[in-house]
Amino acid sequence: MLGIMAVTALAAGVGYVRLAPSDPARWHRPVEQDEHTDFRGGALRVLPGDRTSLAAFDVALLALPRTRLLAGSLEEGRLTYITRSRVIGFPDYTTLELDGGQVKLFARLRFGGSDLGVNAARLDGLLRQVAP
Repeated sequence: MLGIMAVTALAAGVGYVRLAPSDPARWHRPVEQDEHTDFRGGALRVLPGDRTSLAAFDVALLALPRTRLLAGSLEEGRLTYITRSRVIGFPDYTTLELDGGQVKLFARLRFGGSDLGVNAARLDGLLRQVAP
């Protein structure tokens, strides 16, 4: 009986992670920081850029597996994406923003306390691809 309860609880948790709505008002917000940083739940990268580089990052982000646009547009100068982990579907949110002469890439987790460096690795991979 205890085993069935544990499996049911696990399935409910995975279902919640996969199906919980993503509120654009919570995730699609201006990026306040303005220098490279890594933290337990994500990372921020800032580099010189313009609308052309913003568009290049947009294409690169949308080409990533399990990634879709949540909110924003190139015209707005801010786009927020959801990238889900392969097995459980944990959502990570990446905001791409043009701020003056800078492009900011801000990636963070939704659930848990640490992303184990996944968001920093994703951003660094994008930087190598788009701004070598």
